[in-house]
Amino acid sequence: MVFRRRDRRPPLRALADFLWPRGGWGRAFLYVKHRVRRLPDSPERIARGIWAGVFTTFTPFYGLHFLVAALIARVMNGNILASLSATFFGNPLTYVPIGVASLQTGHWLLGTEFDEKVDKSLVGKFMDAGKDLKDNLFALFMDQPADWQGLHLFYNEVFYPYMIGGVIPGIISATVCYVLSLPAIRFYQQRRRAKIKAKFEAIKQRADVGTGS
Repeated sequence: MVFRRRDRRPPLRALADFLWPRGGWGRAFLYVKHRVRRLPDSPERIARGIWAGVFTTFTPFYGLHFLVAALIARVMNGNILASLSATFFGNPLTYVPIGVASLQTGHWLLGTEFDEKVDKSLVGKFMDAGKDLKDNLFALFMDQPADWQGLHLFYNEVFYPYMIGGVIPGIISATVCYVLSLPAIRFYQQRRRAKIKAKFEAIKQRADVGTGS
């Protein structure tokens, strides 16, 4: 499996690596780029997978980005592994600017007012919404009153504007990545095939020389 690790990391180590990978985000980016370029598929399908993954990072479906990216790549006939790798575009360094851009665009399209304080507590709002959802689900089985007002406010003020507003910057960013990645992947694959062919030619020549002697 491409994404399976040989060693199991403790939860705290996994969280720390998510926030700051070993070697830094620059090294992590180079690793992902290397894995994407070596995928055994056509440049067009890989680039479409990248499009799907980058676009997914502009959706508010946190925790489901892998699933959403895979579904979009499937619909576009793109490479699913490339789409999963491209969700790396969304990371702790980019989530806040992506979220703020999506929210501002969404409120502008919906004609509603953007709360300038949202960008300072965007992650917290998602965490609070998840906690409210968990508490209300427990309340259904424990005969306690469920309060959905917090989730209702979250949906109206954050989730829905985010979902609507993420479409435009998501399409723009994904298309830019597609346009840049397609020729780069095509060039890399052609150069790799040329190197492999040259190695085979060298082996054949050595074999011919050995046979002739």
